[in-house]
Amino acid sequence: MWWFAALHANLALLCRRIGGLEAGRKLLDAGCGTGGLLAHLARVLPDRDAIGLDADRFACERAAFKSGRPVCAGSVNALPFADGAFGAVISADVLCHDGVDEQAALAQFHRVLCDRGILILNLPAYDWLMSAHDRAVANVRRYTRRRVVLLLEGAGFRPLFASYWNTFLFPLMVLTRKLLPSGAGSASDVKLQSPTVEALCRAATGIERALLGRLWRLPFGGSVIAVAAKQTKQGSVHA
Repeated sequence: MWWFAALHANLALLCRRIGGLEAGRKLLDAGCGTGGLLAHLARVLPDRDAIGLDADRFACERAAFKSGRPVCAGSVNALPFADGAFGAVISADVLCHDGVDEQAALAQFHRVLCDRGILILNLPAYDWLMSAHDRAVANVRRYTRRRVVLLLEGAGFRPLFASYWNTFLFPLMVLTRKLLPSGAGSASDVKLQSPTVEALCRAATGIERALLGRLWRLPFGGSVIAVAAKQTKQGSVHA
């Protein structure tokens, strides 16, 4: 689906653009689900030693099979990894979930990152956009760019880049989720589209990705994407 393809490509792009890893440092996909992003990272960043983690054991099995990378069962609220074990943590649409403690998860990300570590987050945008889709996928929070920046700063990170994305298609997202009758239901709107719609959506998000690659901040959109560096006790940042 175009949205997942865009999400995975955006995260990998920012990992290459900002999140350089030291030799020997691992990358964690925290909340990897059934492994779509982990498999993408294995393909496009083969030199990065990526591993996954998810709270659902069935999802872990699927992710390991799909990606060919090791996957651990566990919670982002209490990561089962040593301090400073990772050079980068990527977490896509996890802090927004029911059962996830924002503060605890961010503290865990900070703990398992090395002093030159990078955190990359993707989160759904705007509380007012909460819809049947969010209920179906157990989202209980949505975010503004400013809120994400403040959360990162409060957890000891230095934000390096934060932007909205899915900007060009945002009016259609608002229309389908808030104005059409189907928005009152309880089903996710994640579904395959016709080849024409799929191609148009991929083209729109591809243009946005070119802008994100230049670290341009898009003014609004359906998601927030952010990159932050672990801040040391002395207040310095290595990124």
